[in-house]
Amino acid sequence: MADRTLDASGLQCPMPLLKTKLELNNMLPGEELEVIATDAGSARDIPAFLSLSRHHLIRSSEVSGQFRFVIKCGG
Repeated sequence: MADRTLDASGLQCPMPLLKTKLELNNMLPGEELEVIATDAGSARDIPAFLSLSRHHLIRSSEVSGQFRFVIKCGG
């Protein structure tokens, strides 16, 4: 179970990514954030951002157009 959940459903690119960044900035290292998004661009944008950051993608999934990401906040 993630420490926090960010529901970005209904938001269009780039808002899911921006809100994810802002939420991670307010978290402690080791905490987990679950992001829920419906914008298909999130499936590309969020993992690309994480690969360049100190944060780690734990898992991601897509079911019926809903994208879920669990991210571990890096130190």
